[in-house]
Amino acid sequence: MTTNADDVWRLLAELIEAQKETERVIKEESQETERCFRETDRRFREQSEESDRRFEETKQLLQRQSEESDRRFREQSEESDRRFRETERIIQQQNEKLKQQLRKLEDPVGDFIRWQVRPAAIQLFQQPGTYDYQVSAGASAARFGEAIEIDLLVVNTDQAILVEVKSKLTETDIDEHLERLEKFKRLMPRYRDFHAMGAVAGMVVPEEVASYGYRRGLFVLAQSGDSVVILNDDKFRPRQW
Repeated sequence: MTTNADDVWRLLAELIEAQKETERVIKEESQETERCFRETDRRFREQSEESDRRFEETKQLLQRQSEESDRRFREQSEESDRRFRETERIIQQQNEKLKQQLRKLEDPVGDFIRWQVRPAAIQLFQQPGTYDYQVSAGASAARFGEAIEIDLLVVNTDQAILVEVKSKLTETDIDEHLERLEKFKRLMPRYRDFHAMGAVAGMVVPEEVASYGYRRGLFVLAQSGDSVVILNDDKFRPRQW
């Protein structure tokens, strides 16, 4: 087959046309790719803006919630402080009322010591015409790691009577008073040359307790009506320390 010039030009024309078509397709594909890229970029920006918007909304919501929580906490704290102050004020008022009531109430044992036991204790060793004595209520001392408390201490020139006073006297009270008498001169040496004796007194003194105190060598004083009487008889001989 012989190829002439016309065939050559025809082939060249076809190649040129094919190349143009290829360039057109490539251009269209490039334009489509660019369009897709721009669309993707647009969507990304929109999504980013939406994310930023939601983040900002969430941030503002959290901020509002935090502010609301802070406000409620402050209100609750202020209310708690107010209630605490109110409770404290009420307690102080109640305490003050209680103190006032207590001040109004007299100590029955204290009155018993002052008005009834004291005169009876003085009679234990007071001789007619002799009025040289001293009376101390609530005497106390501490030495050598020991301590002593005496409800009523009555002394004259050479005698001392230690009186223990109870609302209801028991044998245990008597035993404790005997221990008190044993350490009296050791803890209060200024009375070392005195003849020390013991007495117990009670607003209520059971008969068996009175007998127990008598046997242990103590004066026993008991309330009788508006006065105090000495239960010991004439045969009694007090124990001396």
